[in-house]
Amino acid sequence: MTKKNLGRLFRVATLVGGFAAAALIVLYSAFYGKAIENEKVIYISSATTYAQIESDLRQSLRSNLHRTAFDFYAKRLNLEGRFRTGRYLFQEGESVIRAVRKLVLGEQSPVKLVVGEARTLPQLAGKLAKQIEADSATLLSAMRNKQLRKELGFVKDSTIAMFIPNTYEVWWDITPERLLHRIKREYDHFWNEERTAKLKRCGLSKYEVMTLASIVYEEVKIPSEMRMIAGVYINRLRRGIALQACPTVKYAMGDFALQRILHKHLKYRSPFNTYINRGLPPAPICVPSVTAIDAVLNFDKHDYLYFCARPELDGRHNFARTLKEHNANSRKYSAAIEKLGVK
Repeated sequence: MTKKNLGRLFRVATLVGGFAAAALIVLYSAFYGKAIENEKVIYISSATTYAQIESDLRQSLRSNLHRTAFDFYAKRLNLEGRFRTGRYLFQEGESVIRAVRKLVLGEQSPVKLVVGEARTLPQLAGKLAKQIEADSATLLSAMRNKQLRKELGFVKDSTIAMFIPNTYEVWWDITPERLLHRIKREYDHFWNEERTAKLKRCGLSKYEVMTLASIVYEEVKIPSEMRMIAGVYINRLRRGIALQACPTVKYAMGDFALQRILHKHLKYRSPFNTYINRGLPPAPICVPSVTAIDAVLNFDKHDYLYFCARPELDGRHNFARTLKEHNANSRKYSAAIEKLGVK
Protein backbone atom coordinates (compact mmCIF):
# COMPACT_ATOMS: atom_id res chain seq x y z
CA MET A 1 0.00 0.00 0.00
CA THR A 2 1.35 3.38 -0.95
CA LYS A 3 1.79 6.20 1.50
CA LYS A 4 -0.97 8.11 -0.30
CA ASN A 5 -3.50 5.26 0.12
CA LEU A 6 -2.44 4.74 3.74
CA GLY A 7 -3.05 8.39 4.52
CA ARG A 8 -6.42 8.26 2.83
CA LEU A 9 -7.37 5.17 4.92
CA PHE A 10 -6.24 6.87 8.10
CA ARG A 11 -8.40 9.92 7.37
CA VAL A 12 -11.45 7.71 6.74
CA ALA A 13 -10.84 5.80 9.96
CA THR A 14 -10.51 9.03 11.87
CA LEU A 15 -13.75 10.32 10.37
CA VAL A 16 -15.62 7.10 11.19
CA GLY A 17 -14.23 7.17 14.68
CA GLY A 18 -15.38 10.76 15.07
CA PHE A 19 -18.88 9.87 13.96
CA ALA A 20 -18.93 6.90 16.35
CA ALA A 21 -17.77 9.05 19.24
CA ALA A 22 -20.38 11.68 18.43
CA ALA A 23 -23.07 9.01 18.24
CA LEU A 24 -22.03 7.63 21.62
CA ILE A 25 -22.21 11.10 23.13
CA VAL A 26 -25.70 11.62 21.68
CA LEU A 27 -26.86 8.20 22.95
CA TYR A 28 -25.41 8.84 26.39
CA SER A 29 -27.11 12.22 26.53
CA ALA A 30 -30.43 10.70 25.41
CA PHE A 31 -30.44 8.04 28.12
CA TYR A 32 -28.34 9.51 30.94
CA GLY A 33 -28.51 13.24 30.28
CA LYS A 34 -30.85 15.84 31.72
CA ALA A 35 -34.19 14.75 30.30
CA ILE A 36 -36.93 16.11 32.60
CA GLU A 37 -37.52 19.74 31.65
CA ASN A 38 -39.39 20.86 34.79
CA GLU A 39 -40.22 19.17 38.08
CA LYS A 40 -43.17 16.84 37.55
CA VAL A 41 -45.44 14.84 39.88
CA ILE A 42 -47.38 11.90 38.51
CA TYR A 43 -50.07 10.07 40.50
CA ILE A 44 -50.61 6.45 39.50
CA SER A 45 -53.70 4.72 40.88
CA SER A 46 -55.03 1.23 40.23
CA ALA A 47 -57.19 2.78 37.50
CA THR A 48 -54.34 4.59 35.72
CA THR A 49 -53.49 3.23 32.28
CA TYR A 50 -50.02 2.94 30.79
CA ALA A 51 -51.08 5.30 28.00
CA GLN A 52 -51.76 8.01 30.62
CA ILE A 53 -48.39 7.47 32.29
CA GLU A 54 -46.59 7.46 28.95
CA SER A 55 -48.33 10.66 27.85
CA ASP A 56 -47.63 12.51 31.12
CA LEU A 57 -43.97 11.58 31.22
CA ARG A 58 -43.24 12.10 27.52
CA GLN A 59 -44.66 15.64 27.75
CA SER A 60 -42.15 16.40 30.51
CA LEU A 61 -39.11 15.40 28.43
CA ARG A 62 -36.90 18.06 26.91
CA SER A 63 -36.63 16.79 23.33
CA ASN A 64 -37.73 14.20 20.81
CA LEU A 65 -34.38 12.49 21.34
CA HIS A 66 -35.26 11.93 25.00
CA ARG A 67 -38.75 10.75 24.01
CA THR A 68 -37.25 8.21 21.63
CA ALA A 69 -34.89 7.05 24.39
CA PHE A 70 -37.84 6.76 26.76
CA ASP A 71 -39.86 4.66 24.31
CA PHE A 72 -36.90 2.33 23.80
CA TYR A 73 -35.96 1.92 27.47
CA ALA A 74 -39.56 1.64 28.69
CA LYS A 75 -40.12 -1.18 26.21
CA ARG A 76 -36.83 -2.85 27.15
CA LEU A 77 -37.82 -2.93 30.86
CA ASN A 78 -41.47 -3.78 30.08
CA LEU A 79 -42.67 -0.70 31.95
CA GLU A 80 -46.19 -1.21 30.63
CA GLY A 81 -46.48 -4.45 32.58
CA ARG A 82 -44.44 -3.48 35.63
CA PHE A 83 -45.32 0.07 36.74
CA ARG A 84 -46.59 0.44 40.31
CA THR A 85 -49.14 2.70 41.97
CA GLY A 86 -48.02 5.72 43.95
CA ARG A 87 -46.97 9.36 43.83
CA TYR A 88 -43.85 9.87 41.77
CA LEU A 89 -41.75 13.01 41.85
CA PHE A 90 -39.48 13.59 38.87
CA GLN A 91 -36.84 16.23 39.51
CA GLU A 92 -35.77 18.77 36.91
CA GLY A 93 -32.83 17.34 34.97
CA GLU A 94 -33.56 13.72 35.88
CA SER A 95 -32.48 11.19 33.22
CA VAL A 96 -34.64 8.83 31.18
CA ILE A 97 -32.91 5.83 32.77
CA ARG A 98 -33.66 7.12 36.28
CA ALA A 99 -37.27 8.02 35.47
CA VAL A 100 -38.15 4.63 33.98
CA ARG A 101 -36.40 2.67 36.74
CA LYS A 102 -38.21 4.74 39.37
CA LEU A 103 -41.57 3.61 37.98
CA VAL A 104 -40.50 -0.01 37.60
CA LEU A 105 -39.05 -0.24 41.12
CA GLY A 106 -41.93 1.69 42.72
CA GLU A 107 -39.65 4.38 44.16
CA GLN A 108 -42.47 6.79 44.96
CA SER A 109 -42.22 9.98 46.99
CA PRO A 110 -44.29 10.41 50.18
CA VAL A 111 -47.00 13.00 50.68
CA LYS A 112 -47.23 15.27 53.69
CA LEU A 113 -50.58 14.29 55.18
CA VAL A 114 -52.04 17.09 57.29
CA VAL A 115 -54.33 16.04 60.12
CA GLY A 116 -56.07 19.20 61.21
CA GLU A 117 -59.40 20.60 62.29
CA ALA A 118 -62.42 18.34 61.83
CA ARG A 119 -65.64 18.00 63.80
CA THR A 120 -66.96 14.67 62.56
CA LEU A 121 -65.60 11.45 61.12
CA PRO A 122 -67.16 12.13 57.68
CA GLN A 123 -65.53 15.57 57.65
CA LEU A 124 -62.18 14.11 58.71
CA ALA A 125 -62.41 11.36 56.08
CA GLY A 126 -63.20 13.97 53.44
CA LYS A 127 -60.17 16.09 54.31
CA LEU A 128 -57.82 13.11 54.36
CA ALA A 129 -59.19 11.79 51.05
CA LYS A 130 -58.08 14.99 49.31
CA GLN A 131 -54.49 14.15 50.19
CA ILE A 132 -54.21 10.41 49.41
CA GLU A 133 -55.58 7.92 46.88
CA ALA A 134 -58.34 6.41 49.05
CA ASP A 135 -61.75 8.08 48.73
CA SER A 136 -63.71 9.44 51.68
CA ALA A 137 -66.28 6.61 51.67
CA THR A 138 -63.57 3.95 51.92
CA LEU A 139 -61.76 5.85 54.66
CA LEU A 140 -64.97 6.37 56.62
CA SER A 141 -65.84 2.69 56.34
CA ALA A 142 -62.46 1.75 57.80
CA MET A 143 -62.82 4.30 60.62
CA ARG A 144 -66.17 2.78 61.57
CA ASN A 145 -65.08 -0.85 61.20
CA LYS A 146 -65.63 -2.46 64.61
CA GLN A 147 -63.04 -5.20 64.12
CA LEU A 148 -60.38 -2.70 63.04
CA ARG A 149 -61.27 -0.42 65.95
CA LYS A 150 -60.80 -3.38 68.27
CA GLU A 151 -57.38 -4.13 66.76
CA LEU A 152 -56.39 -0.50 67.34
CA GLY A 153 -57.60 -0.58 70.93
CA PHE A 154 -60.49 1.81 70.36
CA VAL A 155 -63.56 -0.13 71.39
CA LYS A 156 -65.52 3.02 72.15
CA ASP A 157 -67.69 4.98 69.77
CA SER A 158 -65.18 6.88 67.69
CA THR A 159 -61.70 6.58 66.25
CA ILE A 160 -61.58 10.38 65.96
CA ALA A 161 -59.97 10.35 69.42
CA MET A 162 -56.94 8.67 67.86
CA PHE A 163 -56.06 11.54 65.53
CA ILE A 164 -53.42 13.96 66.81
CA PRO A 165 -53.13 17.14 64.70
CA ASN A 166 -49.81 17.11 62.89
CA THR A 167 -48.21 16.61 59.49
CA TYR A 168 -47.24 13.02 58.69
CA GLU A 169 -45.28 11.56 55.79
CA VAL A 170 -47.19 8.67 54.21
CA TRP A 171 -47.35 6.95 50.84
CA TRP A 172 -50.04 8.40 48.60
CA ASP A 173 -51.44 4.93 47.88
CA ILE A 174 -51.52 3.85 51.52
CA THR A 175 -54.58 1.74 52.32
CA PRO A 176 -57.11 3.04 54.88
CA GLU A 177 -56.24 0.16 57.21
CA ARG A 178 -52.53 0.89 57.10
CA LEU A 179 -53.20 4.59 57.54
CA LEU A 180 -55.19 3.97 60.71
CA HIS A 181 -52.45 1.71 62.08
CA ARG A 182 -49.94 4.49 61.29
CA ILE A 183 -52.12 7.07 63.06
CA LYS A 184 -52.33 4.73 66.06
CA ARG A 185 -48.51 4.53 66.20
CA GLU A 186 -48.36 8.33 66.15
CA TYR A 187 -51.01 8.42 68.89
CA ASP A 188 -48.94 6.04 71.04
CA HIS A 189 -45.85 8.15 70.40
CA PHE A 190 -47.75 11.31 71.40
CA TRP A 191 -48.79 9.70 74.67
CA ASN A 192 -45.26 9.55 76.02
CA GLU A 193 -44.33 8.89 79.64
CA GLU A 194 -44.61 12.55 80.57
CA ARG A 195 -48.17 12.95 79.29
CA THR A 196 -49.27 9.55 80.56
CA ALA A 197 -48.01 10.41 84.06
CA LYS A 198 -50.32 13.45 84.11
CA LEU A 199 -53.47 11.36 83.66
CA LYS A 200 -53.59 10.68 87.39
CA ARG A 201 -53.63 14.42 88.11
CA CYS A 202 -56.80 15.01 86.11
CA GLY A 203 -58.34 11.63 86.91
CA LEU A 204 -59.19 10.87 83.29
CA SER A 205 -58.25 8.19 80.77
CA LYS A 206 -56.52 9.07 77.49
CA TYR A 207 -59.84 8.75 75.66
CA GLU A 208 -61.56 11.00 78.21
CA VAL A 209 -58.77 13.58 77.94
CA MET A 210 -59.23 13.66 74.17
CA THR A 211 -62.99 14.08 74.65
CA LEU A 212 -62.67 16.92 77.17
CA ALA A 213 -59.95 18.55 75.08
CA SER A 214 -62.31 18.58 72.09
CA ILE A 215 -64.84 20.55 74.16
CA VAL A 216 -62.18 22.96 75.39
CA TYR A 217 -60.93 23.46 71.83
CA GLU A 218 -64.41 24.25 70.52
CA GLU A 219 -65.22 26.50 73.47
CA VAL A 220 -62.09 28.65 73.66
CA LYS A 221 -60.81 31.14 71.10
CA ILE A 222 -57.91 32.40 73.23
CA PRO A 223 -55.38 29.55 73.79
CA SER A 224 -54.09 31.15 77.00
CA GLU A 225 -57.53 30.55 78.58
CA MET A 226 -57.64 26.83 77.79
CA ARG A 227 -56.05 25.65 81.04
CA MET A 228 -58.40 27.86 83.06
CA ILE A 229 -61.51 26.54 81.32
CA ALA A 230 -60.24 22.98 81.49
CA GLY A 231 -60.04 23.52 85.25
CA VAL A 232 -63.71 24.58 85.34
CA TYR A 233 -64.77 21.39 83.57
CA ILE A 234 -62.58 19.22 85.82
CA ASN A 235 -64.21 20.85 88.87
CA ARG A 236 -67.70 20.14 87.52
CA LEU A 237 -66.85 16.54 86.66
CA ARG A 238 -65.48 15.92 90.14
CA ARG A 239 -68.59 17.38 91.77
CA GLY A 240 -70.99 15.53 89.50
CA ILE A 241 -72.28 18.74 87.94
CA ALA A 242 -73.36 18.63 84.29
CA LEU A 243 -70.72 20.25 82.06
CA GLN A 244 -73.32 22.39 80.25
CA ALA A 245 -70.93 22.99 77.36
CA CYS A 246 -72.56 24.85 74.47
CA PRO A 247 -70.35 23.22 71.78
CA THR A 248 -71.81 19.82 72.67
CA VAL A 249 -75.29 21.16 71.87
CA LYS A 250 -74.16 22.32 68.45
CA TYR A 251 -72.55 18.93 67.84
CA ALA A 252 -75.65 17.07 69.01
CA MET A 253 -77.85 19.12 66.68
CA GLY A 254 -75.36 18.97 63.83
CA ASP A 255 -75.71 22.74 63.46
CA PHE A 256 -72.20 24.19 63.71
CA ALA A 257 -73.30 27.56 62.33
CA LEU A 258 -75.57 28.19 65.31
CA GLN A 259 -74.51 31.57 66.75
CA ARG A 260 -76.61 31.67 69.88
CA ILE A 261 -77.71 28.77 72.07
CA LEU A 262 -81.30 29.26 73.27
CA HIS A 263 -83.20 27.42 76.00
CA LYS A 264 -85.04 25.32 73.42
CA HIS A 265 -81.70 24.04 72.12
CA LEU A 266 -80.61 22.94 75.60
CA LYS A 267 -83.37 20.33 75.66
CA TYR A 268 -82.27 18.60 72.46
CA ARG A 269 -82.16 14.89 73.20
CA SER A 270 -78.77 13.37 72.44
CA PRO A 271 -76.07 11.55 74.42
CA PHE A 272 -73.76 14.39 73.32
CA ASN A 273 -75.85 17.15 74.93
CA THR A 274 -74.06 17.88 78.22
CA TYR A 275 -76.96 20.02 79.43
CA ILE A 276 -79.21 16.97 79.86
CA ASN A 277 -76.48 14.38 80.50
CA ARG A 278 -73.93 14.39 83.28
CA GLY A 279 -70.30 13.60 82.61
CA LEU A 280 -68.45 13.58 79.32
CA PRO A 281 -70.13 12.88 75.98
CA PRO A 282 -69.47 9.40 74.52
CA ALA A 283 -66.82 10.62 72.08
CA PRO A 284 -64.84 13.74 71.12
CA ILE A 285 -66.81 16.43 69.31
CA CYS A 286 -63.84 17.34 67.09
CA VAL A 287 -60.16 16.70 66.57
CA PRO A 288 -58.68 18.80 69.40
CA SER A 289 -55.46 20.74 69.07
CA VAL A 290 -52.34 19.62 70.91
CA THR A 291 -52.60 22.84 72.92
CA ALA A 292 -56.10 21.84 74.10
CA ILE A 293 -54.97 18.31 75.01
CA ASP A 294 -52.06 19.63 77.05
CA ALA A 295 -54.36 22.23 78.63
CA VAL A 296 -56.52 19.42 80.05
CA LEU A 297 -53.46 17.55 81.33
CA ASN A 298 -52.09 20.76 82.85
CA PHE A 299 -55.40 22.31 83.90
CA ASP A 300 -55.32 25.27 86.29
CA LYS A 301 -56.39 24.42 89.81
CA HIS A 302 -59.02 26.87 91.11
CA ASP A 303 -62.54 26.82 92.56
CA TYR A 304 -64.44 28.28 89.59
CA LEU A 305 -67.51 26.36 88.40
CA TYR A 306 -68.79 28.72 85.71
CA PHE A 307 -67.56 30.88 82.88
CA CYS A 308 -69.28 33.17 80.42
CA ALA A 309 -68.13 35.19 77.42
CA ARG A 310 -67.29 38.78 78.36
CA PRO A 311 -69.63 41.57 77.24
CA GLU A 312 -66.66 43.15 75.46
CA LEU A 313 -66.99 40.24 73.00
CA ASP A 314 -63.21 39.96 72.78
CA GLY A 315 -63.16 36.18 72.88
CA ARG A 316 -62.29 36.06 76.57
CA HIS A 317 -64.41 34.90 79.51
CA ASN A 318 -65.49 35.98 82.97
CA PHE A 319 -65.28 33.25 85.61
CA ALA A 320 -67.55 32.70 88.60
CA ARG A 321 -67.65 30.53 91.70
CA THR A 322 -71.39 30.78 92.34
CA LEU A 323 -74.49 30.61 90.17
CA LYS A 324 -75.45 34.09 91.30
CA GLU A 325 -72.18 35.52 90.02
CA HIS A 326 -72.52 33.54 86.79
CA ASN A 327 -76.07 34.78 86.16
CA ALA A 328 -74.89 38.36 86.55
CA ASN A 329 -72.14 37.73 83.99
CA SER A 330 -74.62 36.05 81.66
CA ARG A 331 -77.01 39.02 81.77
CA LYS A 332 -74.22 41.39 80.77
CA TYR A 333 -73.21 39.12 77.87
CA SER A 334 -76.82 38.69 76.69
CA ALA A 335 -77.35 42.45 76.71
CA ALA A 336 -74.23 42.91 74.59
CA ILE A 337 -75.20 40.43 71.88
CA GLU A 338 -78.84 41.59 71.84
CA LYS A 339 -77.55 45.09 71.19
CA LEU A 340 -75.76 43.67 68.13
CA GLY A 341 -78.93 41.92 66.99
CA VAL A 342 -77.49 38.39 67.23
CA LYS A 343 -80.28 35.80 67.30
